[in-house]
Amino acid sequence: MDVRPGGAYRIVMRAPDGAEYPMKGVFREVVKPERLVMTMDCSGHPAEWHDQVNPNRDKSKAHPSLEILTTVTFEAEGSKTRLTVRQVLESKSIRDAMLKMGMTEGWSQSLERLTALLP
Repeated sequence: MDVRPGGAYRIVMRAPDGAEYPMKGVFREVVKPERLVMTMDCSGHPAEWHDQVNPNRDKSKAHPSLEILTTVTFEAEGSKTRLTVRQVLESKSIRDAMLKMGMTEGWSQSLERLTALLP
């Protein structure tokens, strides 16, 4: 991860069944210690995932474009920090499909794991 405006990142999420979900993006804003704004390019996800997110997609494209704009904010609350994640998707139908697939639960699991690593 190159955490600076214009810097890029790449991660791979692995499902319990071993399926891999690569993601890459670019940081648009890095405002210490309050905000990160980044793109999330999910085009490398498996075709089956894209079929669930957008059943009417053009299947001639093995890896269709799907970019999410993500804003993460950090707000001090006493001795703790409130972390808020907001995402902008291409359409309501894609948002609804991703929610149905467990996007909220996935973020929650990731943030719980992060909490366990923090002092």
